[in-house]
Amino acid sequence: MVQFSTRMSQLKGSAIRELLKIATQPDIVSFAGGMPAPELFPVEQVMEASMAVLKEQGRAALQYSSTEGYPRLRQQIADRMLAKNNIKTDADHILVTAGSQQGLDFSARVFLNPGDVVLLESPSYLGAVNAFKAAEPTFIEVPTDDGGMIMEELEKILASTENVKMIYVIPDFQNPTGRTWDLDRRHKFMEIVNRYEIPVVEDNPYGELRFEGEYMPALKSLDTKGLVVYLGTFSKILAPGYRIGWVCAEDEILAKYNFMEQAASLQASTIGQMETSKWIDMFDLDGHVAKIREVYKKRRDVMLDTLKNNLPEGCVCTNPVGGLFTWVVLPESFNSEEKMKELQMKCIEKNVAFVAGGSFFPNGGHENTLRLNYSCMPEEKIVFGITTLCQTIKECM
Repeated sequence: MVQFSTRMSQLKGSAIRELLKIATQPDIVSFAGGMPAPELFPVEQVMEASMAVLKEQGRAALQYSSTEGYPRLRQQIADRMLAKNNIKTDADHILVTAGSQQGLDFSARVFLNPGDVVLLESPSYLGAVNAFKAAEPTFIEVPTDDGGMIMEELEKILASTENVKMIYVIPDFQNPTGRTWDLDRRHKFMEIVNRYEIPVVEDNPYGELRFEGEYMPALKSLDTKGLVVYLGTFSKILAPGYRIGWVCAEDEILAKYNFMEQAASLQASTIGQMETSKWIDMFDLDGHVAKIREVYKKRRDVMLDTLKNNLPEGCVCTNPVGGLFTWVVLPESFNSEEKMKELQMKCIEKNVAFVAGGSFFPNGGHENTLRLNYSCMPEEKIVFGITTLCQTIKECM
C-alpha cells in the first residue's frame, strides 16, 4: 500500500477551485472566483509586446534565466512599489515568483516547522491557509472588525502565546471580506510587531484597485526592522495567465526565498517576465489600471445596491472601497454546513454560484457567511444573480 507523508492529510482540494469547475459553465452567473474581467485583458497589446520580445531577444526569452528574475522587470517593480506603495527598495531586493501564490508557499517553508504558530486575520485568504497547511502549523485566528485585524486582540494573543513564527495579513481590500486597515491601525500593528520581532507576510494583490478615498501606505513602507515580507503580483492589474508575482524582503530573508525557488521551480517563466516588462515599456500601465478600476467600481456599486435592496432582514454585507470582494453574514440560523450547502445547491440549480465563507476560517465555524466577487460579471448579470441569491436566502430562511 502506498504510504503518503503526514502533511498530505492536511491538504484538501480548494473549495473555490472545485466550485469553479461548475462556475465556468457559460450559463452560470458566477460570484465564486477572484478572477479579473477577461474583457479587460489587453490582448492586442500583449501580442505586440510578445512579438517585440521574440524579434529582439527571442533566444534569451526561450532560455533558462536567473532565479532572481529578469533584471529590467525587477527594476520596474521596485520603481512601481515606490510610486504606489511608498516602499523604498531596489531590484536587488525583489525576487520574481510564479504568482504571489508561490510566495505564500515559500513563506510557510521559510518560517514554519510543524506545530509552529501562524497568526492571521479571521477570516483570511483560503489560498494562503492551504499553502501554509503543508508546513503543518497551528493556526490562531485574530478577531477582526470592519477595520480589519483588531490590534488589542493581536496584543493579547502575542502576550500569551509561545512559538508564534509568522503573521499573515492583507491590509488592503482583504480577501475575502474587502476590508481595509486605516492608517492608525497600520502604525499600531508595526509598533506591536517591532516589539515582538515576528516576521510579517504582507499580501497585497489588490492594492492598486482603490475606487475612492486615499491610498494607505503599505506596512512594508513603515517597516524599520526589516520584518515585513511584501508579496505583489501582476495578476490583478495585467493578466493572471502570466503567473508573475514577486517577493520584496531584506537580504537575509530574501536569500531564503531564493533557495526555495531554486528548489521548487528554478525560476519564474523567462518569456513571461520579458513580455510583461516589454508591455510596461511599450504601453501605459497606469492608464490600464484606471480602466480596470472604473469598471470594477461600477460593478461593486451595482452589487452593493442590489444586496441592500434585496437581502432579508438580519443579513449584512461589507462595503469595500476597492478590490474584488464583498462579504455577507447571514443570520445564526444558517450557521451549519448543511444549511449553507442547501443554499449553494439551490442557487446552482438557478444558475448562480458563490463561495461559502466557512472555508476562510482555518479553525472552522462561521458557516453563515459567504464571499461574493463582483469583478468578473457584467452589471445585468450581477443584478440577476444577486436578486436570485437574495430570494433563495429568503426561501431557505
